[in-house]
Amino acid sequence: MIAMLNRLSPHVLSLLRVASSLLLLQHGTTKILHFPATQASGINIFTPPGFAGVIELVGGVLLLIGLFSRPTAFILSGMTAVAYFYVHAPQDFFPIVNGGELAALYSFVFLYLFFAGPGPWAVDNFRGSAKR
Repeated sequence: MIAMLNRLSPHVLSLLRVASSLLLLQHGTTKILHFPATQASGINIFTPPGFAGVIELVGGVLLLIGLFSRPTAFILSGMTAVAYFYVHAPQDFFPIVNGGELAALYSFVFLYLFFAGPGPWAVDNFRGSAKR
């Protein structure tokens, strides 16, 4: 059983990368492309949330396909950490109270992807950059 789990581990890493990038990508598409329409739709890209939307959109697509995965994950980890401390932490110390659980979790998932790499289902593997 352990051998099977170890063999599947790299594929689950890719699945984590794809799922987390798709979830983050929604934040960028609603802010920048106005889809799906939410309260965040139509934000000016020259504001901090609008700039974050550009990073979410571009970074979400790059991480989804696994292109420049490590630097993208590093930038996304930093962006979501800044979002936590800039938006959520001033409201309250506890993430469950300040609504920052998602931003904090994204930050740690992307930090893990920075260190672990993109997994086998990534464009980086065809470029030879995933092992660097």
